[in-house]
Amino acid sequence: MPISSAVRPWVVRYVNPLTRRIAPWLPGFCTVTYLGRRSGRTYTIPLNVFRQRGAFVFALTYGPDVQWVQNVLAAGRCEVVTRGRRFVLVNPRLEQDPSASAIPIPVRQFLLLMDVDRFLWMDPAPGGGDAADVEPRS
Repeated sequence: MPISSAVRPWVVRYVNPLTRRIAPWLPGFCTVTYLGRRSGRTYTIPLNVFRQRGAFVFALTYGPDVQWVQNVLAAGRCEVVTRGRRFVLVNPRLEQDPSASAIPIPVRQFLLLMDVDRFLWMDPAPGGGDAADVEPRS
């Protein structure tokens, strides 16, 4: 079973503000910027991300029904900053993989213990990134 939704408010209030500052630079992490489908507001959240077969894959530790996933699916795009590089991602697609085969082994073991088997895959947009380093935000 993915992480309980009871944990999310604590993560949003305390963990995300801290990790948002370092996630764009750490391997296996990123910040995702997306547009709210109802509010039209821009949101930026820290997440884990992995490159696989030319695509980006996000493990959906809270499941596929969380707002950020629904917003990205509705918009068909988002922007990520990972390892100091900015990418525009398109073509979001949900996939189920009980073996978490696209995720590196140490993280995969953790996801399997949590019963995470849903993933969001996205492709880099043509000409949509990996060209310029990103300046840190303050």
